[in-house]
Amino acid sequence: MLEGLESCTLCPHMCKVNRTLGKIGRCKSTVNIKLGLYSTHNFEEPIISGKNGSGTVFFSNCNLNCVFCQNYEISQKGKGKEITIEDLANIFLEQQEKGVENINLVTPTSYVIQIIEAIKIARKKGLKLPIVYNTNGYENIETIKMLNGYIDIYLPDLKYYYDELGKKYSKIDNYFETATNAIKEMQKQVGKTVINENGVMEKGLIVRHLVLPGHIENSKKILKWLKENINKENYVSIMAQYFPTYLAKEKEEYKDINRKLTKDEWKEIEEYVYKLDFKNGFIQELGEHEEEYVPKWWE
Repeated sequence: MLEGLESCTLCPHMCKVNRTLGKIGRCKSTVNIKLGLYSTHNFEEPIISGKNGSGTVFFSNCNLNCVFCQNYEISQKGKGKEITIEDLANIFLEQQEKGVENINLVTPTSYVIQIIEAIKIARKKGLKLPIVYNTNGYENIETIKMLNGYIDIYLPDLKYYYDELGKKYSKIDNYFETATNAIKEMQKQVGKTVINENGVMEKGLIVRHLVLPGHIENSKKILKWLKENINKENYVSIMAQYFPTYLAKEKEEYKDINRKLTKDEWKEIEEYVYKLDFKNGFIQELGEHEEEYVPKWWE
């Protein structure tokens, strides 16, 4: 079952460490599942949260090192609790009992093998909800192929068009090519978007892009690629919720993103989005108190 963790190649870093022996690679995950929180979340895209909220399961650790990560306490500092595969299956069922719209796996890449086993167990016990794979986009195609038949909705980020930005802010190479290839595989898997009678997605793809201050051209390039490569029936989600936190707030070398978006920057993005004329998608309003939406993690 866990043989794939004996030489881990789940993500593009291809660390090949033996996680079953407690070795750790770039993501710092071992053979044990680690969660930062599970909860009902009402602030995803409307077709994900719906009326009853999304059943989010936040995994600790991450294969990126984003200096502006809003969830850095669990993604970078490893805050959270270790659980078993059986525990995870029971969490899925508990979320379903709460009446949520779906099971939303947040930053799940490091735990794909365990997640698949948990889904198998939960389905045998009556899990019927759609499964959402909520990822930073830095994925191996082979890992995404493993998920075929287990994931109903893919919710990837597409962060950087310019690889130098990926290197500077997330300590990775070749982000754009890697992420776009993975997104194409996700799109191939899910096929036609399915929205139920309550306006909630049951199957499909939503590609998210967080606009960074001072990098409007990066966002325009991303949006242009999405317009040209994402099926019209699938969705894009353009987010204005950036606020400086973690290293972006602490270190001088990242002072260029130690601020929120300006009204002029966001207006330029809005105008470009409408110019591209996406059929399906969401665009946030520019807010003032985004920090308040960061969850309170388990101690």
